[in-house]
Amino acid sequence: MFKPASSLQVSGTGATDKASAIALGGNMGDSYGILAAAIETLAKTPGIKLAAKSSWYRTKAVGPPQPDYLNGCAILQVEMPPDLLLETLLATEQQFGRVRQQRWGARSLDLDLLLYDDFIIDTPHLQIPHPRMRERAFVLIPLAEIAPDWVEPISQRVIKDLVKEVDCSDVHLFKSN
Repeated sequence: MFKPASSLQVSGTGATDKASAIALGGNMGDSYGILAAAIETLAKTPGIKLAAKSSWYRTKAVGPPQPDYLNGCAILQVEMPPDLLLETLLATEQQFGRVRQQRWGARSLDLDLLLYDDFIIDTPHLQIPHPRMRERAFVLIPLAEIAPDWVEPISQRVIKDLVKEVDCSDVHLFKSN
């Protein structure tokens, strides 16, 4: 079983790395290019190391009528608390042109903090695990690809079992040129 807490490493600065799972998505502009650049940007951010990246998946949009999304997930090893990681993700979205106008509307880049080690956090500005991740095939399929045995801390179930409970019919592997 994948247990992020058991894989903690101590860096040279004495800070403890935490495993973190994020979801990435976009449906405006060159989604493939934007998502790849966002991953590269995060990997070059001090305190963040890219540990794994899923394949990309074409998915139907949730919310108002809009183009299909390109979605994926990544596992990051981070040397920052979850609230700072969230700020970093939001700043990265803005760097790539994200403008928040409509809930679940079209966007150039969406970065969601799904899991942070085995933490459960419920504050007005941050909820970990992500409150809707267990309902979303476009999150669970790519996450199961790179972290099938990660235990979701509220349900105490592994990701590969959670994905069996969602409709996966609108999630298709994206083949880049």
